[in-house]
Amino acid sequence: MARMLELVLSLSILMSMIFSSTAQSCKGYAFSSNKIFRACNDLPYLNSYLHWNYDSSSNKLQIAYRHTGITSSRWVSWAINPTSTGMAGSQALVAFQQTDGTMRAYTSPISSYQTSLQEGKLSFDVSDLSATLANNEIIIFATIGLSNTSTTVNQVWQDGAVSGDATQVHATSGANVQSMGTLNLLSGESSSTGGNDRIRKRNIHGVLNAVSWGILLPIGALIARYLKVFKSADPSWFYLHVSCQSIAYIVGVAGWGTGLKLGSESASIQYDAHRTIGIILFCLGTLQVFALLLRPKPDHKYRFYWNIYHHLVGYSVIILSIINIFKGFNILNPDKKWKNAYIGVIAALALNAVWFEGYTWYLVVKRKRSEIAGKMPRGMNGSNGVNGFGGRQHQGV
Repeated sequence: MARMLELVLSLSILMSMIFSSTAQSCKGYAFSSNKIFRACNDLPYLNSYLHWNYDSSSNKLQIAYRHTGITSSRWVSWAINPTSTGMAGSQALVAFQQTDGTMRAYTSPISSYQTSLQEGKLSFDVSDLSATLANNEIIIFATIGLSNTSTTVNQVWQDGAVSGDATQVHATSGANVQSMGTLNLLSGESSSTGGNDRIRKRNIHGVLNAVSWGILLPIGALIARYLKVFKSADPSWFYLHVSCQSIAYIVGVAGWGTGLKLGSESASIQYDAHRTIGIILFCLGTLQVFALLLRPKPDHKYRFYWNIYHHLVGYSVIILSIINIFKGFNILNPDKKWKNAYIGVIAALALNAVWFEGYTWYLVVKRKRSEIAGKMPRGMNGSNGVNGFGGRQHQGV
């Protein structure tokens, strides 16, 4: 009986330890350095906690960012974003254990989604920056001089792998794209935006542009080039072509608009090449729409020049669209399956174009030969004479 009681007591202690470890809270946490923080917050993702002291008179913020369940082969960071709620534009504090066993803590301004967390000066003052690693927990300590008078800040926290002494790109799914939110330094109230709004806008921007400029426009071009060869498809091919390109333009303008909105929300982040190509595409696409309204009749003397312009601008838009979509993939860095899927679609369209090109040339050549044969005099094929000239051959003696 006594052994049973000992067993039950041991299990109870073990279960209490398990539950306490899985339901940690920032409250009551004692720092080994005897530092005391008046406020703290349990961050909702990545096993993270933020402790802070805020002096509103001097606008100084003293923080301790804790990231638990971490190993020496991982980096962690906590950042304030002065301009938006996303990662781009954030001013980060980064820490990890180097190969020699020492801790490295430094500042890194985040200028793009493809950041390698290079060391650099932040837009606000940082002092007393240090980091510790103990019991699978990294803690970053710092004192920040906030540059604005707002008591609510946009915060971002993150972790990722370390290779040698170089930080690697963090995961782009799950908790790693949700670890952001706002924090009121006075009340302690926080809300997790989870990046949902910005991520949703980025996804909408990418999908709209990939479907419109990158898929519908090439399909519309294939329809115009190859279906019109078939006499039975006339004039249906023209209406299909116009419908496909019109839908592509309307959807593409919507995608272009979401891109402008994203750019305005992160003015400090500029993707110049992607942005410039996008503006060029919008202008050329709009010119194509107006060119349709000014399309001369087939027998008009300017129709030849209009066709050259229409084809040149159209193919230029398709090429630039595909280039810009791949630039967008590099910026957004989605799962590889999405990029591979688009490559598959483009490859399928290209293979169809090659097949249709060969087949339509075969039909055109065959049709030309039939027309030439139909225009030849009947005597040329020997129907009016044995020798093809209307006369009979001389009989041999």
